[in-house]
Amino acid sequence: MVNENLGIFFRVKSGDGIAISKLKPFGMYPVYGGNGINGYTSNYNVEGDTLVIGRVGEKCGNVNITATKSWVSDNALIVIPKTKYNIEYLSYLLEFLNLNDYANRNAQPVISGQIIYAIEAPFEGNEELQEKIAQTLSQFDTYIDDLGELIEKKKGIRDGALEDLVSGRTRLDGYEYEWQEGKIGDILKILHGKNQREVESYSGKYPILGTGGIIGKATEFLCDWECVLIGRKGTIDNPMYMNTPFWTIDTLYYSKPTDNQCVKFQYYLFCTINWYDYTESSGRPSLAKKVIEAIPIRIPRYEEQVKIAKVLTAMDKEIADLETEREKIIQIREGAMDDLLTGRVRLTT
Repeated sequence: MVNENLGIFFRVKSGDGIAISKLKPFGMYPVYGGNGINGYTSNYNVEGDTLVIGRVGEKCGNVNITATKSWVSDNALIVIPKTKYNIEYLSYLLEFLNLNDYANRNAQPVISGQIIYAIEAPFEGNEELQEKIAQTLSQFDTYIDDLGELIEKKKGIRDGALEDLVSGRTRLDGYEYEWQEGKIGDILKILHGKNQREVESYSGKYPILGTGGIIGKATEFLCDWECVLIGRKGTIDNPMYMNTPFWTIDTLYYSKPTDNQCVKFQYYLFCTINWYDYTESSGRPSLAKKVIEAIPIRIPRYEEQVKIAKVLTAMDKEIADLETEREKIIQIREGAMDDLLTGRVRLTT
């Protein structure tokens, strides 16, 4: 394996312009632009198995292989080989080099052929080894993609179960009584978060929560009981569940449950509510305490709440475990790319 300038192996040319009116959400041939596929059209200007590099945009330098006949716009570059190489291997090598780092950062990021040609990269000249490297990395990609599809499938099943179980449309075995009608204020009390200035510290051991999640650490806690949180303004459609002590700022409400209520069920109930139906502002969304507490609900008895929560929690854990597995494989893939594409680890022919 030797270090060579990329210009030794290929040249690039710009794709062809295409009118926005020609771009469709569905069509026969994908259109590749600066950020990958951005639509479909009825014509093509490259055959399949063509390497394409994004030329313009925040994601310029991204690399794609056209699997079918495609249209490459003038916001992308078409790679034309000067020597023989495995196209999948070169695609992985260009991804590894992260061409976006080399883009000109003007009003809009742009990468040119001249910039790409001058980049020095490790290159495996043996085509058989190129193919083996590409096959090895492709196995990671296939597994990662399969996990992604499985996660989305599981999320769809979980979302359907959430709506059915929390609404009472589907009942668990052994439960046939009528659910109680009431309002949210019957099952919990809404409380305001507070300013974090007096308790915020790098040495704090309690999380400070905002609408986006953890935003700092606190030396004191505001709540040490199991509860549900919901945004007061801004992001109002992202309920959270906490069962450890925390502090929360005043853009969030937190709750205190009444007796004989399953808080995890309350969380799932909050996940089914369209909070924007109850916003008080046509500008930045906001929720009033009295509005939340007045929202009408139907709920089962405590024992059924617990069982519903357990079913949904098990589904969430399965999804979380799959997402953790996917992230782990992504990290392993990155390490494999570094080892194989730099020659630190050599495959045998």
